[in-house]
Amino acid sequence: MTYLAQGLAADARSYAVGAHILRELGVGRVRLLTNNPAKCAALTTDRLEVLARVGLSTNATTDNVRYLRTKRDRMGHVLDIPDVTDSERSVL
Repeated sequence: MTYLAQGLAADARSYAVGAHILRELGVGRVRLLTNNPAKCAALTTDRLEVLARVGLSTNATTDNVRYLRTKRDRMGHVLDIPDVTDSERSVL
């Protein structure tokens, strides 16, 4: 059963503890390695200044392309993946 089917948020993670630890260490500004813009927004809400979001390269394969599409299409991740992979194209 999915999180959504249980009435929970699709991504219920909190970054508040991590942000608090960084602030306690004197870190107030970060360059964030992520493909998830929501993570940048969450850290900004937790009083960290996100100077930049640095995207991570991701290679779509037949094994992970559905997962990556879900992250892109439903979760808003910034991913440069094809709508159809070469191996899918060969099957069509």
